[in-house]
Amino acid sequence: MIRGLQDEDLNRVAEIWLSANLQAHDFIPAGYWKENFPAVKGMLPRVEVYVYEAESDTGNCEDLVSGESEILGFIGLNGEYIEGIFVCDEARSMGVGRKLLDHTKKRKGQLSLNVYQKNIRAVRFYQREGFRIEREKTDENTGEKEYLMTWENRK
Repeated sequence: MIRGLQDEDLNRVAEIWLSANLQAHDFIPAGYWKENFPAVKGMLPRVEVYVYEAESDTGNCEDLVSGESEILGFIGLNGEYIEGIFVCDEARSMGVGRKLLDHTKKRKGQLSLNVYQKNIRAVRFYQREGFRIEREKTDENTGEKEYLMTWENRK
């Protein structure tokens, strides 16, 4: 299920942000992500965030009510700019990122994002999902090269 961020989701979403960045961007010192963690956690409630919450495998409502459901990933948006799609390690390559992106594409006519060139897995994911590389630039904060990628609804 995809739904908007709620206050009680904040710790889990922030944990996913940190873990995913540490794993996907091992070419950037871990201290960079850890230093930015408090600022990002504080910003999350002020931006448009949708979470992907796994539903109970048993189909039992009691499991969902008792907290058995779990947030597996989220997408953060600033207008039509994707701040990022983050999925917990155990749920990667299971379609969570694609579902979050599809949810967003239904609501937006165009999207853009920046992705590090060295994050080849993410670059390929976005290309498969119809994003085009518009230009290359250098992230001023990390010194790493990144692509500006865009998507437009062509319907």
